[in-house]
Amino acid sequence: MSPARARRTLAALVLLAATACTTGPSLENQGEVTAPPGDSRELTIGSAGFTESDLLAQMYALLLERAGYATDIISVTNREIYEPALESGQIDVVPEYAATFADWLNAKANGADADPVGSPDLAATMKALRALAAPRGLTVLDPGRAVDQNAFAVAASYAKEHGLKTLSDLGRAKLPVRLAAGDECVQRPYCAPGLRKTYGIDIVAVDPKGVGTTQAKQAVQNGQDQMVLTTTTDATLDRFGLVLLADDKKLQNADYVVPVVNRARAGSDGVRDALGGLNTVLTTADLASMNEQVDSWRRLPEDVARTYLESNKLIPKG
Repeated sequence: MSPARARRTLAALVLLAATACTTGPSLENQGEVTAPPGDSRELTIGSAGFTESDLLAQMYALLLERAGYATDIISVTNREIYEPALESGQIDVVPEYAATFADWLNAKANGADADPVGSPDLAATMKALRALAAPRGLTVLDPGRAVDQNAFAVAASYAKEHGLKTLSDLGRAKLPVRLAAGDECVQRPYCAPGLRKTYGIDIVAVDPKGVGTTQAKQAVQNGQDQMVLTTTTDATLDRFGLVLLADDKKLQNADYVVPVVNRARAGSDGVRDALGGLNTVLTTADLASMNEQVDSWRRLPEDVARTYLESNKLIPKG
């Protein structure tokens, strides 16, 4: 990895965690919203710490470097930390998912009980997302073709034993379920609360092992947990003997990949144009393939990202 994209030190991460929740501009005092879009030449890109987010962050960094920006990548595994850091300008660019981020900002602005604004309708979701992001000094760039969703997997043997093919099947089975997921799953409406409300699944505990991490999948593989939160682009489930349960009541919205930027630092046409090139080529299948290369073949995210961009002529070889 080049020095320009070296990850931040542990000290920087600790500082970010300590300050992100208090340094974001308030909704009552956000001069950045009406100021001209900024064009800082040194940009910090945030990754949410899982494989796909790492890959997207690496691609963003390579594309921005190609356009003349210096970049740095920081991994922050919790949206509750990195979103305020994005507002404050500690982070300038993050890869996000349209419906999920729209609902997250909506809950932040209007309370946890606010009606969801994300939906399978991309245009409606983007309209709501941009309206919620703008007052916070954030600009949501255009989505591309790649879409990802949260998904839930169980051990294939567990599914066979209990006749499970869908999440509705699991709800009807009335089985106690420990769910391996991120700690934020406890409150997010499309995670534990949604599984209980929509499907009647008896989530007895959330085991905070992260979204689709090796540790989370191993916990389900060995029976410590019964289900894992992962994504529809997870290409490693077979290796752990896991299968997805169909979201037959459509709890999850289609989440298109969208870059979100701090407007005051990275709202320029230069950033928009640099990242927009990815929209013409990146597909859901591409993301799944790259995830597999990292998770199963043990390739580095930067190497996979570089190879992909080179093969699609978005950056020069070498």
